Amino acid sequence: MDRSFPAVTPPFSTVESAIPDISIIIPARNEQANIGDCLQSLTTQGGVKFEIIVVDDGSTDRTREIAESYTGVRVISTPAPPQGWTGKNNAVIAGAKVANAGWLLFTDADTVHLPGSLERAVAEARNERADLLSYSPQQVVVTFAERTVMPVIFAELAAQYPPERVRDPSSGIVAANGQYILVNREPYEAVGGHAAVATEILEDVALALLFRNAGKSVYFRYGGDAVRTRMYRTWAQLREGWTKNLALLFPNTGRLALQSLFAWVVAWSALILAMAGAFGRHYAWIIFACLWLLLFRRIRTANFSAANNLIATAFGPPIFAYLLHRSKRAHANGQVPWKGRVYGLGIQTEITPSRLPVTKPVLRGESKRLKAEG
Repeated sequence: MDRSFPAVTPPFSTVESAIPDISIIIPARNEQANIGDCLQSLTTQGGVKFEIIVVDDGSTDRTREIAESYTGVRVISTPAPPQGWTGKNNAVIAGAKVANAGWLLFTDADTVHLPGSLERAVAEARNERADLLSYSPQQVVVTFAERTVMPVIFAELAAQYPPERVRDPSSGIVAANGQYILVNREPYEAVGGHAAVATEILEDVALALLFRNAGKSVYFRYGGDAVRTRMYRTWAQLREGWTKNLALLFPNTGRLALQSLFAWVVAWSALILAMAGAFGRHYAWIIFACLWLLLFRRIRTANFSAANNLIATAFGPPIFAYLLHRSKRAHANGQVPWKGRVYGLGIQTEITPSRLPVTKPVLRGESKRLKAEG
């Protein structure tokens, strides 16, 4: 929500000599529609001492003005990212450099944090002995495009990266959600932090991989009780965002697109046959109805409402297939646009459940260096 007036003074200490428990780092680029709600939800947190650092990543709207209207929020600017770095990585690295706390929370400007969630997250990280704790936020969907495709995507993500297996260090699966990553500073710096993954578009998963390969604990779960987000507000934003990410999240995008289309065609065909059987009073309609319910059951694992799941089951899979194909083609062409920038793609770290590297990954920038030296 856009704000042009100062928010109330937050209930936390702004005395410079007081060392906070948590440094909250928010990279923000043209986020005037979101930054106000995000900061309102964070400045009213209680139970722990914290500081908030908003890193203005070259915004051309009122993002900085809105952020500066909140008492106690520190706003810094960052220059254009170095060659090969992504803007978000450049911003969070700048924020981490000026942070003072032993815990660092990296969270996006489009998140809203539930009351008391900050204190509970730190307690959970300590109880679970997690060096990196990440929540997958509750996804807020409003437009038809969001309600159609977001449940399908997050259902597939839940199948590809089951949280209970991500938490198991022996499973060979690792993941994190960059919208909410809480790290213990000492192991974060030991693995190189975001600077070690600065060239990676999918920096959250790459960071989790660094922690796992270094023997650090990664704890990941659905965090609807702590944080929610509306990732994209328009179809154009949704298409651009998932074009950037899908080919990196799913190792076999072409096969997954075909599977999604096939499941959708079978489900609709079964529903039509079930309706015909019901009108003809043939009990076989029950079997066909179950085929539709199988697709619905898979999509409902994504923690959306029943109404959204029904809409996604009816219309989502072909749109998901289209986005997979678009993402695969963009990555094959070597360029993806995001927020007014175009990122060139070199050799990416492949992070798949079945082929998780057991040594430190060779990231894109390092790959280019090794190739040149070779």
